[in-house]
Amino acid sequence: MNRISFQFISEPTDINFGGNVHGGAVMKWIDQTAYTCARSWAETYCVTVYVGGIRFYRPINIGDVVKIDSYVIYTGKTSIHIAVDVYARKVDHIIFEKKTHCVIVFVSVDSNGKPLEVKKWIPKTEHEKELESYAISLKNLRLKIEDEMKPFLDKDNALN
Repeated sequence: MNRISFQFISEPTDINFGGNVHGGAVMKWIDQTAYTCARSWAETYCVTVYVGGIRFYRPINIGDVVKIDSYVIYTGKTSIHIAVDVYARKVDHIIFEKKTHCVIVFVSVDSNGKPLEVKKWIPKTEHEKELESYAISLKNLRLKIEDEMKPFLDKDNALN
């Protein structure tokens, strides 16, 4: 399965100091939904290795119906790239509004944490091909950013 959706009502325990749903709660929901999608695709345990480009467009209110769509957009040898879109609507409305978007990368692993190969996701529609290109572009940007960060990730060069 290359697509998973969750729906639920946001609760008062999800509130931030501004009275809306806390970004950390949204990030947890994203990770749970994306993990379910990656796990369903890989049919093995998966670990999160990257969460990138998370973009909060608009706040989610307490009591809103929240819908989270996760879908495979690219697979590497052991990785599954999942796009996640978060939507919300008032209970008495019909139309969802997009609130957040990001891409999460998971790696399929065995019981010892060793990466396992995953089946290849093959885009079929023009839109799926565009999503795969998007994932590859993001992957290339991540590699460039990692190269630039290397001097700052070395413990001897850590900022104090």
